[in-house]
Amino acid sequence: MTNDEYELIVRKYEKFIFAICYRLTRDYQEAQNLTQETFLSAYRHIDRCDPEKLKPWISRIAVNKAKDFLKSAYIQRVQLTEDYAENPTHSDVSLDERYIADESAEKIRKTIRELKEPYVQVSVLYFIEERSVEEIACILSRPKKTVQTQILRAKHLLRNILKEEYHHE
Repeated sequence: MTNDEYELIVRKYEKFIFAICYRLTRDYQEAQNLTQETFLSAYRHIDRCDPEKLKPWISRIAVNKAKDFLKSAYIQRVQLTEDYAENPTHSDVSLDERYIADESAEKIRKTIRELKEPYVQVSVLYFIEERSVEEIACILSRPKKTVQTQILRAKHLLRNILKEEYHHE
């Protein structure tokens, strides 16, 4: 691949990749950095990509770059410090409420991961990673209508499972 051909790819997908990075990080500067890292990584490994699947392949690189950024210990420490600075006096009630909310969220995440395919992938991307239907369709290489149907079915399954679990407790 020539530099000119690669430059065309960058121009074609740069806004799309930036949008993915920004949606995940919610940080304009970091999204710009991650977009550059995505294209650099794609350039290094372009020979591994089927040209017909370029868009999902490069968007997966962007998602992974953003996830790596979000998982870094540095960003977690910064967020914790900012949270404490905004509200340095936490009451016992708010800690209890937070614990209950965290427990509920963990129960829902666990339930999602116990669903059968194709609902696990779609549910993780939609409910946990908060991706749009369009992004999920692109990532999973599925039609948008299929993804919408799978999300609706996953919601129905989750609602029934959680309703049954909470009813038994």
